[in-house]
Amino acid sequence: MTRLNAEQQDAYRERGYHCPVRAYSGQEAAPLCRKFLTYWEQNDAKLKALLPRERGSFLIETHLFLRWVYDIVANPRILDAVESVLGPNVMAWSSQWFPKFPHDRTYVSWHQDATYWGLSPPNVTTAWVALSDSTRENACLRVIPGTHRGALLPQRETYAEANMLSRGQEIAVEVDESKAVDFVLRPGQFSLHHVGIVHGSGPNDSGRHRIGLAIRYISPDVVQHGSERDMVLMLRGRDDYGHFDIVQPPERDLPYGESALHAESLGRKMRNLMPGEKTGKT
Repeated sequence: MTRLNAEQQDAYRERGYHCPVRAYSGQEAAPLCRKFLTYWEQNDAKLKALLPRERGSFLIETHLFLRWVYDIVANPRILDAVESVLGPNVMAWSSQWFPKFPHDRTYVSWHQDATYWGLSPPNVTTAWVALSDSTRENACLRVIPGTHRGALLPQRETYAEANMLSRGQEIAVEVDESKAVDFVLRPGQFSLHHVGIVHGSGPNDSGRHRIGLAIRYISPDVVQHGSERDMVLMLRGRDDYGHFDIVQPPERDLPYGESALHAESLGRKMRNLMPGEKTGKT
């Protein structure tokens, strides 16, 4: 049972997160992890030519052209938990892989997604699905509880080479890391965190990879304040607002670069989130 009970829902609203929840058994997660590693290997030469923050087109919205990724996004166990915090009408707004390989120096600086996603009201939650062990040693996701409440903190854009975020954005004031909570996850488990919570992760100092998929879910009342209509999947309930273009999931896996839907979705997101930037750095 992955639905949050009343006490867990209250805790999510207060702390800004819920963790851990199981979506897959370890045996079910292992082949999914291998599928991602195969996808990475198939595009290895192109990925190596890019900085971590420039790999967005390979790692974002893969659920629109890889059927197996869509199946993760639409997993009923994940959606049951998401429905507990967003309500019965659920859309998938975006997905993004966050891989860290052995002794990988890439990192995700402390930041708040709500600062730059342009979505309101903040009825947005991210399910971070671990397909490998995600531990302190291999740089699991970390959050600062309660920081989703109140005004957003100032952020600066660093464009640091090892930063996995599109702008290298980071909180511009001191973050009290003594309050940080580590999301230690076993393969097949996931966490939920609010769009406004301060979160990040460090470099992987271990000899093991850390593979995770972040899925951003919204309720249909949310509005994107950019210039384009974002493309979403309607996963549960119905849309009574019409703020987004609802698209259909892929029927089969396609090689990277062969999905017109994926390219269009990336282009729209780029024009919304990073006007004037070249697609691929979302």
